[in-house]
Amino acid sequence: MDLGTNTFHLLIAEGGIDNFNEIVHQHVAVKIGEGGINKGIILPVAFNRGVTTMKKFQQDIAANDVSRVKAIATSALRCASNGNDFINRVKDETGIEIEIIDGDREAAYIYQGVKASDLLSTKNSLIIDIGGGSVEFIIGNNEHLTWKQSFEIGAARLMEKFHHTDPIPPASIEALNLFLENTLTDLFAAVEVTPLDNIIGSSGAFETFAELIESERSDLFDLKKIKVYDFDKEELLNVTDQLIISSHTERASNNYIIPVRVDMIVVASLITRYIMQRLDIKNVALCTYSLKEGVLAELMD
Repeated sequence: MDLGTNTFHLLIAEGGIDNFNEIVHQHVAVKIGEGGINKGIILPVAFNRGVTTMKKFQQDIAANDVSRVKAIATSALRCASNGNDFINRVKDETGIEIEIIDGDREAAYIYQGVKASDLLSTKNSLIIDIGGGSVEFIIGNNEHLTWKQSFEIGAARLMEKFHHTDPIPPASIEALNLFLENTLTDLFAAVEVTPLDNIIGSSGAFETFAELIESERSDLFDLKKIKVYDFDKEELLNVTDQLIISSHTERASNNYIIPVRVDMIVVASLITRYIMQRLDIKNVALCTYSLKEGVLAELMD
């Protein structure tokens, strides 16, 4: 289980990481950080949504005779003053023991998940995972991880800071870009000494970008059937452009944008564009594998 700021994921599988059989794959828009992400608290409504979801996950686990269980919590729970209260409540009501991991370990799991997709090559890639609470940046190739860091600048946090009116105004975009410039100095220093071949977006918003692009061509595109997707740079810039200038109503009426991303996709688009332009990287790919597949790789090893 990957218990993120926006979405709780349950993945039940059997076999080996190179060729596993997916039995259950649930993702629930719990939005545990809603309203409290920048205050360091899980609000009661979100708290109860999370507990209810964990009860449902336990039912799925029991129904499928699972032999090993691992529940990983990230930014929202590790930063919340009542995060341990949530963990204890879940343990009492479901028996599931939740492990809170720090950003460094989160980035390591993401790297292992992306590596399991076979997308990495001998050249260095910059892996980006845009979550609701944090964003992980990882530099590595198919042999080893070179550098990693987690920043508490996830889409939910930045939306609360900068996206107050819709469409987001130019002044807010400028302020957000300045914030990223001042916050990501460690990333820029790492990139200066490590040539990069491409950017790999790990699931999340990058899946939405791919679906929006492919929806213009066909209704047959199915994310569940792919592990990797190569973006055309101009198509990616165009779709992020359109998202940034769109209204909430326009995004909410688009069937290719899942409800939990309707608003946060704007900030995710701005982060993606900023990194592409700041680092002058033209090659961008999607990897549908992320943290949960990294955890799965560890369990199956």
